[in-house]
Amino acid sequence: MQTDLAVIGGSETHRLILSQAPPGRGSRIKNFFAIRKKLGRIKTPFGKSSPIFQIRINSDGRANDFLLLCRHGDKGYQIAAPFVNYRANLYALKQLGVTKIIAWSGPGALKKKYRVGELVLPDDLVDETKKREDTFFKNTGLGFVRQYPVFCPTLTGYLKKVLRERLIKFQSGGTYVCTEGPRLETPAEIKKFVSFGGDLVGMTLAPEVFLAKELEICYTALCYVSNYAEGVYPGKKTFKPGVLFEGLLDGLDRKKLDETLNLFPQIFAKIIKAIAQPPKPKINCQCQSYLERYRKSGLINKDWYKNFRD
Repeated sequence: MQTDLAVIGGSETHRLILSQAPPGRGSRIKNFFAIRKKLGRIKTPFGKSSPIFQIRINSDGRANDFLLLCRHGDKGYQIAAPFVNYRANLYALKQLGVTKIIAWSGPGALKKKYRVGELVLPDDLVDETKKREDTFFKNTGLGFVRQYPVFCPTLTGYLKKVLRERLIKFQSGGTYVCTEGPRLETPAEIKKFVSFGGDLVGMTLAPEVFLAKELEICYTALCYVSNYAEGVYPGKKTFKPGVLFEGLLDGLDRKKLDETLNLFPQIFAKIIKAIAQPPKPKINCQCQSYLERYRKSGLINKDWYKNFRD
């Protein structure tokens, strides 16, 4: 495998990348995606992963490869967030040589300061999930690792650099509250999340980021605001059956959201170029040393894959 970078995509991934990426060796067309190889669902000690593709992207006449993991399936929203096999997904990417992950997520806004379609780079997280397997070290004394910073500062810095160079507006920082799902949140739950400092509410970044730390993989998130959460705008109480979020997302907001999503290929073309092409980013984070204490004490093996058995 010629890449150590992976993108974990949400339910829009199949439309934004896979539908634009016919099998083949790519082309000279700027920002053209091509499927180099469909790796499929990788078998791991924790079950099978979500579908993984090796994607080639031509940016400014130069080709770069990255791995794309379709979190919810490669044909749309096939599996809801609480039923995703996060351990298998992260293990499979590590097994394929990935050292850097950019996660794509579309949370709702808990506050009016955010706009639908706006890009946000969160820097903190509250885990409100209840039933998910959130460690590779189940039933052991391992896994006691620090959670600050929550997201990799090196990768986050490169995302900020790319967005600023492209003059793409974004908000830096914010606390992402991860709920269990698949249902949306009640108005009282939204008030609770706001009361302890939440800014965004979604269903996917936990336990992904925690598992990435246990595998010593750099992980950051690029979020787009997909709607306002229940009760943020009291006027949006009309229930509209048959549409996304049943009325929480109106027509104007939908247009703004689509405009942002359509920037996705352009944004990631630049991000991948910045990370994959020389000079590669200098890693100045602790992501690769979260388990160093266990290694020094002899509690874990230097061959990483021998440490992660269910």
